[in-house]
Formats: sequence, structure tokens, C-alpha cells
Amino acid sequence: MRWRSGLLVLCLGMALATGAAGAAAAEPKTVARCGEGYLELVDGYRVLHVKGTPREMGYQHGVLLRNEIRELVRFLFDVKAKEFNLSLTEDLGKGPLKALGLKPDAKSLIRSIAATQKKFVPDWYTEELQGVAEGSGLTFDEIQAANFIPELFHCSGFALVGSATKGGSLYHGRILDYGVDWRLQEFATLIVAEPKGKIPFVNVTYAGFIGSVTGMNAETVSLGEMGGKGLGHWAGVPMAVLMRWALQEAHDLDEAVAMFRDHPRTCEYYYVIAEGKSGKAVGMEASWNTFTTVGLGETHPRLPEAVPDSVLLSAGDRYTELVKRVREGHGTFDANSALRLMDRPVAMKSNLHSVLFEPATGAFWVANASITGEPASTQPYSGFRLIELLSHQPDASVAEAEPVASSAR
Repeated sequence: MRWRSGLLVLCLGMALATGAAGAAAAEPKTVARCGEGYLELVDGYRVLHVKGTPREMGYQHGVLLRNEIRELVRFLFDVKAKEFNLSLTEDLGKGPLKALGLKPDAKSLIRSIAATQKKFVPDWYTEELQGVAEGSGLTFDEIQAANFIPELFHCSGFALVGSATKGGSLYHGRILDYGVDWRLQEFATLIVAEPKGKIPFVNVTYAGFIGSVTGMNAETVSLGEMGGKGLGHWAGVPMAVLMRWALQEAHDLDEAVAMFRDHPRTCEYYYVIAEGKSGKAVGMEASWNTFTTVGLGETHPRLPEAVPDSVLLSAGDRYTELVKRVREGHGTFDANSALRLMDRPVAMKSNLHSVLFEPATGAFWVANASITGEPASTQPYSGFRLIELLSHQPDASVAEAEPVASSAR
């Protein structure tokens, strides 16, 4: 299988990330098992392993994170949706929603968008959502609606390599800015997926969410997105589906870029994509009506400040500060100092998670917002290596999780 070449690169780079940002070596603890899937804690971080067909992976996900999924869906649609409805009415009621004949409430909006996008969503994605619903005991509509939430995220990102870093290493930073009051950080989960016949990958996500906004695969391809405007342009493949699609099928940077270029897209989205084998990275706009890329050290009308061997994506004062930091530290960045590029104010107060990838070695570091709402950039980072996570085996003495009770369906 082609992805094994990526794993070889990761193995050869196992010792490269050291110091305060070094990847964790904590002993994993198996919490529960379901078929070939299992849930473990690694240094206190929830890590879900899923394996097999889309339906099997979804079912394992639903069973092993049943309580977390049910509580998060309840909160999102019984509590936060009321605030979301008010925001939709105020911001969009006289705009694209009215023009499209959509009702400005969360559930009606999502159902309408899902119906529009149905023909663009691959069958494997729908099958995995169905598995999550079956395993968790929730309805397909509830799981589908919750999985729309990532379409609203806004963020920043960067890639540094060559002359910008110490020793020329490639670092890919990804800042997810979204509402820290949505409780998503309480359900933060790393999903280590081994889809049948596809490329293994890690998805930095939340319980119940199978799409991706942040991830890296075993072929050393890492991805992060940045949301913009363009609401109302829903006739395409959802952003989180494209991200997930690329994770499990892109063997290199070109294949990842093609995934976005060659499919119909929605709304306004920007991405940073990096690949460890080649040491290359690009910034990319892949919106409903526009596709363009910006290479390392290149400018763009929205990114006017070129920095050698760097791709820097953000907006407004956050972009200005990111450029300033990279210029000041140019040529000196290692994993520790690259993490600091994501500190406030480059990260917003709504900073939900921050992730730094070192794709060539498979090392990555993740920080999540605190339970009380402090931004992720102010919290400690947990370090991991994809090759190590893929090598884990569950404790066979831990009992299989019980299927959902029929009364809970």
C-alpha cells in the first residue's frame, strides 16, 4: 500500500522533535472496546481508534463515545441553537436565507442545506454518519445536523520551512477560532482512523464529528482550514467532507490540492496544506466560485506581505501580527518557538484549539480551550506522534462496550 512510504518517513524522523514541545510518551490506557475500535486515554487526552468500513467506523465511534455524543448534541440543539437562531435572524434573515426561502432557525436551516448538498456528499460519508447514529442511539438527522457545525469555524494558519526554520524543518500551524462557549472543548477527541483500503490519518476533532477541520495522514499530508463568508452558496461538497476526503485519499500535496480543485465547493474557505515528504506547502482559496493557490514566499491581494519560505493566512490585525512575528524570528523557528506564533492576539479570544504539525516526523501538538473558556493558546499543549498512535493496541482484558439499548433509540 502506498501509505507505507509515508510511515517510513515518520519512522526515520522519530527523534527530531525534542525539548518542551517533544511528543508525549505517556502509557495509553484502554477505556472501552467495540469490534476493531477502541477508546483510550493518552496522558489524559481522549483518543478514539476506529477501523474498517465506513459503517463499522461510524458504529465504533457512536458506541465508544455514546455518552459524550448524546450530551453534546443535546447542548448544541437544546441550548446553543436558541442563541444561534437569534444570530441567524439578525445577520441573515434579510439576506441569503430570505432569498433562498430558508427559515432562520438552526434545525430548519441545516435540514434545507443538507437536502441541497445530498447529491454532492459521497456515500461513504453518509454511511459513516449512519453508523455513528446507530451506535450512539441518536437519529441520523441529529447526527447529520451536529456535523454541520464545523462549516461555521473561522481560523488562521501558517506553514514555515527552509530558510524560515532552524534546520529547514517544515512546521504547519493551525488556529481554530470558534465559540469557546459551545462546550466543544469538553468533548475534544483525537480520532485515529484506519479506513479499509484508504490512508490512515489522525483527525483533531470532537465527539460525534466525522468530518475534519484539522488533521494529518500517514503520507505526511497535513491540513487546516479558515472560514470566510459566502453564506448561502451551499451547492457543493461541504468543507469538512472535503478535508476528511483528502486525509484518507491524498498521498501528496498535489493530490490534496486536486481534491479541492476538482469538486464543487461551498461558501468561502481558505486552507493551508503541507506535505512532509517534499517539504512543500501552499495556501489555498477554494470557495464556491474561486480557486487559487499561493506558494511559499508568494503574495496574494489578500496576503500582501511575502515572507521567504512561508505561507501565512489570517485576517486584519491578526495577519499583521503573524507576519511581524515570523519576520522577527525568521531562520530560528523550531517546534517550541513555532507554537508561540499561535499565541494571542494571532489567536482570537474564541480560540477553540491550536495545533502544530511537523509532517515529516508525524509529530503534532494540540491545545484546547479550557472548560471555563480561556483560549487554547493559553493552555498546555499535548504532544503525540501519528506513527506511535497507529502502533497502539487495546488492552484485551477491557470488556466490549454494550450496544445501545433499544429504549434509547
